[in-house]
Amino acid sequence: MAERERTRHSPSGEAGLREVTLTLLGTGTSAGVPLIGCDCATCTSDDPRDRRLRTAAALRYTDARGMHRTVLLDVGPDHRQQALQHRIDRADYILLTHSHVDHVWGLDEVRRYNALMGTSIPVIGDARTLDELRRIYAHIFDRARNANESWVADLATVRIAPGESLDCHGIRATAVQMLHGRLPILAWRFDGPSPLFPLVYATDVNGIPPESWRHLVGTRTLILDGLRFRSHPTHFSVDQAVETASRIGAIRTVLVHMTHDILHERDAQRLPDGVEFGFDGLALR
Repeated sequence: MAERERTRHSPSGEAGLREVTLTLLGTGTSAGVPLIGCDCATCTSDDPRDRRLRTAAALRYTDARGMHRTVLLDVGPDHRQQALQHRIDRADYILLTHSHVDHVWGLDEVRRYNALMGTSIPVIGDARTLDELRRIYAHIFDRARNANESWVADLATVRIAPGESLDCHGIRATAVQMLHGRLPILAWRFDGPSPLFPLVYATDVNGIPPESWRHLVGTRTLILDGLRFRSHPTHFSVDQAVETASRIGAIRTVLVHMTHDILHERDAQRLPDGVEFGFDGLALR
């Protein structure tokens, strides 16, 4: 089906949300953990917190009308496994941070949600990300050129610019500009009637533009890139993440997108109060 591009939704507050939960579907870097062919302490660990699928999350809740909702944050190559593990059966919105392989190469899997829900799925991203999706997923967005009729995802793309918001059935999601090296990407801020909120989800980040700090004011829950203790040109190191978290002042900061350099039990002791390593399946409420 040809792409149907839509303008952003207007935000509207809505009370009465219940059972708001952010589940970390994956907390690993682009190669995942264990790393193929590696016998380091983390890759051979029997601690389930050291097994990390590619970083993604699901925000699930019951809206004011009693409808169960799921907002996906990125859809990486491990999405099918993550969906089965966490019994995900719908996607009301897909919010993208950027178009790198480990964040969008599971988009084919969402066709199953189309079948279950009987509707198209809004995919929200900045202009660069949506352009890349059209290139990567030509069989979805230019379906008429496929040699054979086939079962593909039905997606309605929605362009959003930094600072703009949309209403996700009672939760306001605001796109926040971040930097992934030289690449501008999006973080997402969520506001609504939940003790988790305001919540900021910021993966693959190593810089925050000055104009973005205003969107971080009042953050209670922060999900933040913390790749490893050594420095990296496009990701926060753990120490940089801790410093950034201190400046933001969230009550709880959870680090994600970690390499096999991080051994959970050993390295968690190096973190200050209020900052912790995430792990696959961690549910924040």
